[in-house]
Amino acid sequence: MKSLFRGAMSAAAFAAALAGGSAVQAAEVIKVGVLHSLSGTMAISESTLKDTVLMMVDDLNKKGGLLGKQVEAVVVDPASDWPLFAEKARELIEKEKVDVVFGCWTSVSRKSVLPVFEELNGLLFYPVQYEGEESSRNVFYTGAAPNQQAIPAVEYLMGDDGGGAERFVLLGTDYVYPRTTNKILRAFLNAKGVSDEDIMENYTPFGHSDWQTIVADVKTFASQGKKTAVVSTINGDANVPFYKELGNQGIKAEEIPVVAFSVGEEELAGLDTGPLVGHLAAWNYFMSVEADVNDTFIEQWHAFIGDEKRVTNDPMEATYIGFKMWAQAVEQAGTTEVNAVRQAMYGQKVPNLTGGMAVMNTNHHLSKPVLIGEIQDDGMIETVWSTDAEVVGDAWSDFIPESAKLTADWTYPWVCGNCEEPKYVKY
Repeated sequence: MKSLFRGAMSAAAFAAALAGGSAVQAAEVIKVGVLHSLSGTMAISESTLKDTVLMMVDDLNKKGGLLGKQVEAVVVDPASDWPLFAEKARELIEKEKVDVVFGCWTSVSRKSVLPVFEELNGLLFYPVQYEGEESSRNVFYTGAAPNQQAIPAVEYLMGDDGGGAERFVLLGTDYVYPRTTNKILRAFLNAKGVSDEDIMENYTPFGHSDWQTIVADVKTFASQGKKTAVVSTINGDANVPFYKELGNQGIKAEEIPVVAFSVGEEELAGLDTGPLVGHLAAWNYFMSVEADVNDTFIEQWHAFIGDEKRVTNDPMEATYIGFKMWAQAVEQAGTTEVNAVRQAMYGQKVPNLTGGMAVMNTNHHLSKPVLIGEIQDDGMIETVWSTDAEVVGDAWSDFIPESAKLTADWTYPWVCGNCEEPKYVKY
């Protein structure tokens, strides 16, 4: 009798029925959670991502919604407070009954909400570059892994086009993303013959404002006769006084180039970028990219936000890609039920904003191009180097011995995020 019942239903419908999907389908609207800081130190970066999700929801509803229903955004403000992120995530899933969440910026906020999503089997799309060393069945990572940003950026700095750097200053905000990324970079640099004495590492709290001594220390470190570059994993509004101090102390890109992993067009918008011309940023998208799909996205953004001066940036593109993929997966699965949508996500393709194609892989990471750009005096970032093709994101770094042997593959029914091949844990 059970086999006849299963045979009469689609796989997606059966999965929905098992998980209470009938209740989801009976809902009048499909709810999308938005979990981004609208206040506190990270608001400078995250507020725009909230608006990006609202734009995507608006666009989807204008096209008829999803599964014949309208989509509703449920916005909360975790206020740059990491424990509050977990509380708000639980509120979205348990109280608001959202079908998916788009949110978080810092890795500490993602780490805070991860147990909630895994306990409640929620679905999070995380749109920001991060340190890797993680693969959860409840998270899709649409930002860059280290092999899609940090490693290529340092390789560029070491090459002729990047000035042939031999000494490196690793400056970061004091939390998991900068520390883990720099652990990977130090291992990579050591493997390339750079000794620890040629690596300076420094961490500062969120919202740090007094950069005079640190920038002076950078100048001293760079005065030892070897070409020196700065790798910045500074996050949030601390970037504003940091870049101002670079200008105050006359650090020019041709002398000590700074490459940033968390500074894009949004963070530069309020700065006098004249003294910063030539410094670098490593991302997977810049607003200045010439592509028809990017022109359309920028026009859509300006029309929605009502301000033609508002910029676009990489995490916005990652949000855009993630939202589009989720909507496609829901349509394919015929349900918003998490288990069915997760399986439908693998292999989803969405045109990225640089003219290529983003693909979701079974390790929950995207294939993305890598771009290095120079800051211009108008606050834009112009591409000076890029990969020839999209790069598959690695959940686990090849440069950390204990991670190099791990793999992530969430394809049903054999799934695991941190297994040594060919050992998999059955779903």
